[in-house]
Amino acid sequence: MKSTLSNKKVWLMAISATFLVASCSDETTIFENPEDNLVTETNQTKLENSVNFERAGVLDIYEDPIASAKRYNTTGKAEAAGDFPLTLVAQIAPPTFSNGENLTATHVVLDGDYGYVSYNTVGQDYVGAIDVINISDPNNPRVTSRVYYTNADLNSIAYDNGYIYVAGGVDSEQSVRATANSLVAKIEVSGGRMNTSNITYGFQEGFNATDVRVFDNIVVVTSGQDGFVVTYDKNDLSVLNEAAYADLRSVAYNGLEIAVLDASQGVSFLDENLTNKRSIAIDSDFGIDAKRTLDFSGDNIVVAEGSKGAGVYNATSGSFLEFLPILTNPENAEQGDIVTNGVAVNEDVLLMANGAGGLSLSEKLNNTTEGVGVIELTGSINYVASKGDYIFAASGKSGFQIIKLNRPSTSLAARCSDLQSYSGSANLNVNNGDDLAYRGSKRFNSVNVGGNLLLCGSWTVKDHVNINANGLFEMNGTLVVGRNNRQRNVTVNSGATLRIEGNLTIYGDLILNDGATIEFIGDDSIAAIRGNVVKSETAIVTGNFNDYYDKF
Repeated sequence: MKSTLSNKKVWLMAISATFLVASCSDETTIFENPEDNLVTETNQTKLENSVNFERAGVLDIYEDPIASAKRYNTTGKAEAAGDFPLTLVAQIAPPTFSNGENLTATHVVLDGDYGYVSYNTVGQDYVGAIDVINISDPNNPRVTSRVYYTNADLNSIAYDNGYIYVAGGVDSEQSVRATANSLVAKIEVSGGRMNTSNITYGFQEGFNATDVRVFDNIVVVTSGQDGFVVTYDKNDLSVLNEAAYADLRSVAYNGLEIAVLDASQGVSFLDENLTNKRSIAIDSDFGIDAKRTLDFSGDNIVVAEGSKGAGVYNATSGSFLEFLPILTNPENAEQGDIVTNGVAVNEDVLLMANGAGGLSLSEKLNNTTEGVGVIELTGSINYVASKGDYIFAASGKSGFQIIKLNRPSTSLAARCSDLQSYSGSANLNVNNGDDLAYRGSKRFNSVNVGGNLLLCGSWTVKDHVNINANGLFEMNGTLVVGRNNRQRNVTVNSGATLRIEGNLTIYGDLILNDGATIEFIGDDSIAAIRGNVVKSETAIVTGNFNDYYDKF
């Protein structure tokens, strides 16, 4: 049966009154248009309090795929310093409001200085939300705008040229506007704030819209369970083309063609007219109404296949190449909850959102993909996106988590190109008389310097950093130590020098003992000390730098 499709431009009327959900200053103050079931959060305090820094700091990666997320090396060999020095920037709590207490993060898209997040409600209720997060300052992300939908689940989100596009489901029987259960909405956003006075909607058949992508002048929306893939004109959401499918879950675009994932048959590759050019048959169990995504990776396409992990296929021939298994089963997790919901590719990094199995990271090397491990995060991970130096992981009712890859800059890599790459122990010890210099990006457990050490690149240290008497530690790039809920110190002892050119972040104290020196080189260095600067009277601080938390 052909779908009934329509679109409507919605002009939201100004509201002359507001109401307060509760008396506490941290509760939601909202403007609402009952006709459009739309609520705008206006309480700035509540937006600010959505950001949680409790677990911010250095992230470990559980590298043993068998030992159920155990951190410790049991082979008797010295633990090597790990690649990918990741840090958790912050966690964003899911929105809550009256009759909207069970929202879960479903999707995120990154563009420039902002991340855009969609939320839905598990179960029969149709309640959703959208967050806009400013990530221009990695030490201080901020929720700048929030909108609630009181009669719509929002399952996917895209951004293009000043507009957010969200796809989801609406209870059409309770809506005065919806002509079908699957919707797409176009919302203007500028300077991190959504403008809800002029929203354009489109509706299509299908139990629930599952995904949305925008490219050129086209918006592509999929809807599951007897739904359609539909292309809309980006300007007014008028329908261009449609094609029926049994159970669509996701859509991807590689600049040349569209790929859609149908849980009943596999992947289909389409042109802009939605003509099926070829298909890849996949017989995996994709679950009922479960989120599953796909993403292009060079000449290949990676498909989230539930309990199997992620399948990698040649996008042209359809040949199966490999399965990327779910690396770790965390203790006490329900087996049925350990499924690959989503995949994301960022240059040489491939990420898998594995539900209760966490967020796994793999590295693309030549023509193979090697599993690195599972990132130390909380919550069940149901979606992941990555762009530039950031990873956003949607964690259901735990909201979502912002992770920084801490990749060394291109210019820094050039300056350090003559140095040897570090490939030694996770516990870096520089003895008296040693003069060592390395480049790279590694995760350390600890650093102890008695001689001279130069590190050029991006580095994290889970535990302490000690610079012993008369030692010299020079760092060019990024160094992060500890985390907020497990603070660790950097100690500079008598006659020792810590020389920084770049970004120094310490989740703990910086201790400058008698005769210690810390030097900042250049004019752009940053010192972000979460604890205190404990400075003796004879300690010396020199150079120009940004004292981010005013601790010096």
